[in-house]
Amino acid sequence: MQEKKKINPKKQILAILILIAVISYVIYMVYHLLIRPTDTFIIENGSLALEETVQGYIIREETVLKGENYKNGLMQIKAEGEKVAKGEAIFRYYTAGEENLKKKIKELDTKIQEAWEKEKEKENNPFSPDIKLLEQQIETKLNDMYHINDLQKIKEYKKDLNSAITKKAKIAGELSPAGSYLKKLIEERSELENQLNSGSEYLTAMRSGVVSYRVDGLEEVLLPSNFGALSKSMLEELDLKTGQIVSTSEESGKIIDNFSCYIACLLQDTNLQEKGTKIGDKLKIRLSNAKEVNAEIVYISKESEQEDLVVFKLERYVEELINYRKISFDIIWWDETGLKVPNSAIKQENEQLYYLIRKRVGYTDKIYVKLLKQGEKYSIIENYSTTKELIEKGVPEDSLKNRKMIAVYDEIQL
Repeated sequence: MQEKKKINPKKQILAILILIAVISYVIYMVYHLLIRPTDTFIIENGSLALEETVQGYIIREETVLKGENYKNGLMQIKAEGEKVAKGEAIFRYYTAGEENLKKKIKELDTKIQEAWEKEKEKENNPFSPDIKLLEQQIETKLNDMYHINDLQKIKEYKKDLNSAITKKAKIAGELSPAGSYLKKLIEERSELENQLNSGSEYLTAMRSGVVSYRVDGLEEVLLPSNFGALSKSMLEELDLKTGQIVSTSEESGKIIDNFSCYIACLLQDTNLQEKGTKIGDKLKIRLSNAKEVNAEIVYISKESEQEDLVVFKLERYVEELINYRKISFDIIWWDETGLKVPNSAIKQENEQLYYLIRKRVGYTDKIYVKLLKQGEKYSIIENYSTTKELIEKGVPEDSLKNRKMIAVYDEIQL
């Protein structure tokens, strides 16, 4: 019977130790691959921005138009958001008994048309080619209106039709024999039309700008000429809801300066101090419609130790803010595009000098870089354009003979 081969205890212990070492190494590698996958970073182009979402109150240069007959209700001549010049009619108030007058004029138009058709049937009718031309225009306008969906264009066509019908009636009246039935009808219509027009109150633009009928009573409260009257308590007492659309008035309208407007908001004082914010600073604002617009800080007022009241001036998208008085928007304090690297890769030599360690084919290089902007986790950097800049910051000239530059897809050490 064959005897069992005895295992050397020393070899057994050695094998166990080797196995433990291998297992430990595997665990170590798995940890670094899964938990800390790399100690390097590949540089790419990217962007960073510092943003803050706030609520703001819109302040505009606004001129309210309101006449004596505001209780009669108004009829728009210029549409909401339409640009007008100084002196143009914006809207008019209805006259007393206007509906009754319009009804009578409409009935007379029907009678005039019937009388006109009878006159045309007579031989040697006295009517001029001007009337035939007006009739053609009326027929063309009527045909075109069937193919139009735009409400504003329909209003314009209707206005042109009424004008053509009135001209036609006046010409026919002038050419009709004195004392004729048609002549009497046209004279009666003219008298009613004069009553209608004489009783109408027209409001005209005192300045050029954009028309709006969204009047909220704050036009004389939130004034661009008096930012000093603004305060946190005053704005909060207005009790405005963010994003609420201002309702349309049936009594008045206004002309708005379409070249600029302002947004007042409250900001944390500590944030302003950290950014070194001052009057005249220019930055970007992102509106609720995702459009970005350049803005300038034109007013800063200390509200408390914690807050400042800041007013921004905008010179674009003014017309898109007509519907609102209080909005939510993003302040983009800064945004920068360039070489994006983790903050953990940036090393500091002194107060002025920053550098990266680039790894390439087993070699490492120390490369000085400019720190343009720094966020919480990443920074935007760029190379120094000349060695002179580095020498002025204290870097020895001898060490810059073979100066390296950082580039996209370089591998840097974290």
